[in-house]
Amino acid sequence: MKDLHEIALHSRNSYYDLSVASLQLRNQAILCLADLLRDRFPEIRSANLEDYAAAEADHLSSPLLHRLVFDEKKLEQTVEGLNSLAALPDPLGKTTYAEEITGGLSLYRVVCPIGVIGVIFESRPDALIQIASLCIKSGNSVILKGGREAIHTNQVLCECVQNALEMAGLSPESAQLLETREDVSAMLKEDALIDLIIPRGSRQFVQYIMDNSRIPVLGHSDGICHVYIDEYADPALAVKLSLDSKTQNVSVCNAAETILIHEKASASLLPGICDALAKAGVEIRGDESVQKIHSCKPAEETDWSTEYLDYIVSVKVVSSLQEAVSHINRYGSHHTDCIVTENARNAAEFMNRVDSAGVYWNASTRFADGFVYGFGAEVGIATGKIHARGPMGLEGLTTYKYKLIGSGHTLSEMKDGTRSYTHISLHQDCPY
Repeated sequence: MKDLHEIALHSRNSYYDLSVASLQLRNQAILCLADLLRDRFPEIRSANLEDYAAAEADHLSSPLLHRLVFDEKKLEQTVEGLNSLAALPDPLGKTTYAEEITGGLSLYRVVCPIGVIGVIFESRPDALIQIASLCIKSGNSVILKGGREAIHTNQVLCECVQNALEMAGLSPESAQLLETREDVSAMLKEDALIDLIIPRGSRQFVQYIMDNSRIPVLGHSDGICHVYIDEYADPALAVKLSLDSKTQNVSVCNAAETILIHEKASASLLPGICDALAKAGVEIRGDESVQKIHSCKPAEETDWSTEYLDYIVSVKVVSSLQEAVSHINRYGSHHTDCIVTENARNAAEFMNRVDSAGVYWNASTRFADGFVYGFGAEVGIATGKIHARGPMGLEGLTTYKYKLIGSGHTLSEMKDGTRSYTHISLHQDCPY
């Protein structure tokens, strides 16, 4: 196997070609990948069953086992995502600024790929396809490292990606797979060849990556999401949205982990919410006020900052909207938080004051997803504020460069008055 430096070098060289590949070729690779996944599904499923059996033997939790599955349903969802991605406009080559600096000297700001991206993601095999396809569409090379639990599935899926690239006439080394922790440690040292690291995982894991690399890191941290039931909440919506946010899929980062409820609504609404959650198999951990209303386990301080990824939810009664906002900003992970209310003023205040990538009014936190947003897929959900925030699709995988087009212009001419600044906006795209 190649050493990491060689992998990074090949990724860099592949990027130079992929970055200028036509949209037609990039889309062709994505559509070929969709076909290959169907054609090789028996092989993919066999590898996935091998991973699943090993994970069961290692006593992986039920929600994490659920994430590991790549079955017919996941295949169809993945293929649908690839087809949607191929149908999206080209994210590259857009002119976002154009100005004539002086006569005959034109400046353009043009969208371009970032370069070589290293992505470390959890044990969810379909994430490999989403990440790789987004990188192909946006002209970036990618180095992938998935969870060890999905190693055999990821190997077959990465082969499919590489074969699809070859079928489109592009370098298969535009997508490469790492398999060991030692590879990750080595990758973090390749700051001359890798432009960006995207780690998906806990805050501690993201912080570890940041502390051990000089490569810029775009953190996709844990998802401690909240549903706040306001005093003006519709009772039916309070139950419906709490249930969907928590139980539609408990093992994902946009599942709710904490439910906050206004004290004026707690006596009337909390029993129905807790009953519905308990019926769905959710363990409820409540503060003292919740315990007086519904039988549950007592919540501890650590519960407010825990991402369960399981059938567990912490519940707290708050005295005001302001207390709910303060709790979310203190204990949340700045991912996605929802208010359930019929009061527009309260909804506006919540959405303006909560410091998260996604703030929702009367909608489940499970909508925080790149495919749902119309991005085709997502690399992850960024909880920081620099460069990208929220579901990170094609736009988040691009940057820009300035193109200055002249005909022998010099700064000396500007300084001595031979030429003067015009600064006229150009209503045209960069021609090159």
